[in-house]
Amino acid sequence: MSIRERLSGNEASATAMKQINPDVVAAFPITPSTEIPQYFSTFVANGAVDTEFVAVESEHSAMSACIGAEAAGSRAMTATSANGLSLMWEMIYIASSLRLPIVLSLVNRAVSGPLNIHCDHSDAMGVRDAGWIMLFSENNQEAYDNTLMAHRIAEHKDVMLPLMVCQDGFITSHAIENIELVEDDKVKEFVGTYKPEHYLLNKEEPIAVGPLDLQAYLFEHKAQQAIAMKNAKKVILEVSKDFEKMTGRSYSLFEEYKLEDAEIAIVCMNSTAGTTKYVVDNLRKNGIKAGLLKIRVFRPFPGEEIAKALSHVKAVAILDKADSLNAIGGALFEDVTSSMYVNNVHIPAVNYIYGIGGRDTKADDIESVYNDLAEIVKSGKIDNPYRYLGLRREAQK
Repeated sequence: MSIRERLSGNEASATAMKQINPDVVAAFPITPSTEIPQYFSTFVANGAVDTEFVAVESEHSAMSACIGAEAAGSRAMTATSANGLSLMWEMIYIASSLRLPIVLSLVNRAVSGPLNIHCDHSDAMGVRDAGWIMLFSENNQEAYDNTLMAHRIAEHKDVMLPLMVCQDGFITSHAIENIELVEDDKVKEFVGTYKPEHYLLNKEEPIAVGPLDLQAYLFEHKAQQAIAMKNAKKVILEVSKDFEKMTGRSYSLFEEYKLEDAEIAIVCMNSTAGTTKYVVDNLRKNGIKAGLLKIRVFRPFPGEEIAKALSHVKAVAILDKADSLNAIGGALFEDVTSSMYVNNVHIPAVNYIYGIGGRDTKADDIESVYNDLAEIVKSGKIDNPYRYLGLRREAQK
């Protein structure tokens, strides 16, 4: 029987970490993720876990410590946000290239500059090509559940890649919601013990690991990472099925909310999906066939499946909470539209950059997007596919 509780997203993530009881947690504080290692350090001090907690001098060192721990065959976790992830950037790539299944809680926040401590997805988008599996969470329940599933996915023998669980800074990280926790013994059984068959510092299999990987081998090693990322899609679904058996909560690569018969649809990630569901419900009451596709798994990107799910709609809007500053839309828009194109799905698509630096996105804003889509369906025209949502008019000149 599940445990009913009221926790913030950060508390939920730290609670999941406590139940997992990793061998090593190394972290450096940065808003709005600071509470995760703070709560976890309390669990360490109280003897609730026997984790080795490493208080380091920077986020670069936090990821370095996790890399060292995983290289020694240990299970390692950390948490960060925004500039902290940026400072990890070098080590983020090293972690994935060494095939180390580190789990990171990423509380999404705008990357400086100028300095801003509120939510957008620029931190996650900055490392989207770094070889990490990336799961996004609409609310604190999903942040908790994704964290419980993370090690099972990352440590699978056909994957062996690091994984980050994303949630929106302050919006879910600090907001207290009702949550259903899994009993400690069930979590322990579900996650299992980490016993890697091979690891870099195994004294029984001594090898030399050097800093150079030149023309003769690097290409092949990167291809192996790409294969592992493709394998992760199947593993994510398998782990999700096992999780559903344990909890009754079902997860897939993405969520289709009233999408089956929708004529107009929005694609988005994280907490914005909750607002969008509210708008969809209201529009449905007025006879408007609106729907939502909420991305859960951003890496590996489920392009074929998304194209199929959207193939019947008459117009779609893709919402990006980060701007690629490339004059052709955000990262999610690029992935969705390219996926539709290569899968021979050709429907009108528009991109909205929104919520930068924590700019509030209200139900009225989301409804305006659906109104725009309805007009596109009616007129058959898209004047400008690259748009802003909630931007003051003077900034658009």
